[in-house]
Parts: sequence; C-alpha cells; structure tokens
Amino acid sequence: MTDKGVFITLEGIDGCGKSTQAELLCAWLSNKLGEGKVLRTFEPGGWSGGEHLRILLLGKSIFTSRTELLLFLADRSGHIDTEISPALRKGQWVVCERYTDSTLAYQSWGRGISFEEMSVLLNWCRFPAPDLTILLEIDEETAKSRLKRRGKLDRIEDMEDDFIARVAWGYKELAERNPDRIIVVNAAPDIEQVAKNVREAVEKRLSNILSAKNKKPGKTRVQPQDKVLLVRKEQA
Repeated sequence: MTDKGVFITLEGIDGCGKSTQAELLCAWLSNKLGEGKVLRTFEPGGWSGGEHLRILLLGKSIFTSRTELLLFLADRSGHIDTEISPALRKGQWVVCERYTDSTLAYQSWGRGISFEEMSVLLNWCRFPAPDLTILLEIDEETAKSRLKRRGKLDRIEDMEDDFIARVAWGYKELAERNPDRIIVVNAAPDIEQVAKNVREAVEKRLSNILSAKNKKPGKTRVQPQDKVLLVRKEQA
C-alpha cells in the first residue's frame, strides 16, 4: 500500500495573498512529489456543483447570518465528498484556500454567531482535519489596499473595516489555540519571500512525510480523512 494524502489549508483575511501563495506552493510540491500528486482547490465553490453556491454567497444578495453559515457548510460538504476526500484516498496532497477556520473567523468572530452553537454544528459535520494550516497574517490596511488594486470587490471583501478587524482577531485567536496545526506566516513582505516562508513552514511541519516520498511502500500512516476536525466548546 502507498502512503495516503496530505491536507494543507491556507487561511487569512481577504487580500492576504492566499491564491498567489497556493499557486506557488502547489508548483513547489508538484516539483518535489511529481506530476498529478497535488490538487489545488478552494472554497467556496471548488467542486462541480459549487459554482452556483459561490455566486450566491459572494454576490450582493442579503443573507441572515444563519443562512450564510449553512450555505458555506453545504458547499464544504459537497467539496469534501467530490474533491478533497477522493484526492486524499488516492494519495494526493490537497492544498485548499479557505476551510473551517474561515467559517469560525468570519461567522463567529465576524458575524457574531455563538461559538458554542457553531462548535456543535461543525462537530456534527465531522469534516476531515487538515494536517497543516498556513495562516497568512497581514494588517487590514495593507490587505484593503491590495483588494482595491484588484478592482471590483465581492460581497464579503466589501465588508466594513470593523468586520474585517474582528475576523483578523478571530484568526489570531484560532492560531493561539491550535499551535500544533496552525503556523502563522507574515504575508506583508514581497511574494517570493512569503512563498519561501510558506515552504519552510511546510518542510518544518511535514518533513517526515516529504522525506519519505521516494521510499518503498511500508506501513500506511493514518488516513487524513479519518482525522476529524473537532471544535472544543471551551474555546469560545
């Protein structure tokens, strides 16, 4: 049997550079692991049925916070079933822009939904746990200026400054509470420096897996999809 896949997520406020860094990380991993060994994906909408949900979530429609949360979770459920879990079972490395930490930061800290209520819902969903989460940390003003240079903003990117500040604080809290999974990388320097720091974080945390990629098949490590991401209520 061959080793099972590895699940990496990239997180951070809008404008931190997730898409750019995901692309660079996937290119680096593909060079090390070989063609067809890396899946790059994203949320919301990174699966065959997700485009309609992405349009709905990022458009200018007005939602209640509960409706928004449930739509994000419906998108994730489909994404996991059709893209993430199958790739992990095939032994691929999955790099995903946004995942459950986004839900907690944006919907709990940002929208004000009870952390305890969200933990019950997320634990019921039993989504697979990432092996590693890279949190790209950047100040809100720099992120906002980057977004403005990009042009038209979606509904969430165009939220008020106070909302983004709450989300950023939520990410900081999550990183402090989950040091074994989340590594914070300063996203303010130039693109190549940030990419170098991201690669170093991956190598530091997953060096044993990377170094074993060319070894003959042996014992199979625990499948990532068997590791369920559980949210402790006392984190609220």
